[in-house]
Amino acid sequence: MAESVSRPALTPSVFYKDPWAALDWLEKAFGFERCMVITDQDGNLAHSEMRVGGDGLIYVGSEWAEFVASPASIGGKNTQMLHVRVDRDIDGHCARARAAGAVVPQGPADQFYGDRTYRATDPEGHVWVFGQAIRQVSREEAEQASGLKIEGWM
Repeated sequence: MAESVSRPALTPSVFYKDPWAALDWLEKAFGFERCMVITDQDGNLAHSEMRVGGDGLIYVGSEWAEFVASPASIGGKNTQMLHVRVDRDIDGHCARARAAGAVVPQGPADQFYGDRTYRATDPEGHVWVFGQAIRQVSREEAEQASGLKIEGWM
């Protein structure tokens, strides 16, 4: 059997008007690493993959068809947010993102479920949420702190 590239069961794709600039910016701001870049005969980006953490993977592409668009092309609208786990120093991660030009509408804050998170928007308007586990919380503690009923707590 031929050797294949290892990929997680779910891999999100994000689309940019300028995917080359996005690759550079995602490296600088969030510390993502390019692991695959495929170009066509004209040097246009055909496909790219970036790794984050030990097992995170994201595809970064262009607006290659009518049904894909950057938030920058559709008035800043998002149909999803991307949540990324950070293993350490969430506050330093946020500072790095800000220094690279990320808009940070919600700075690092402790959450009722035991994570410390922040939200950042990239130059084309994609919304990213970064979280670091800072304490173990039971379902009962999370329900009490939030006032919500929670099913399926892990």
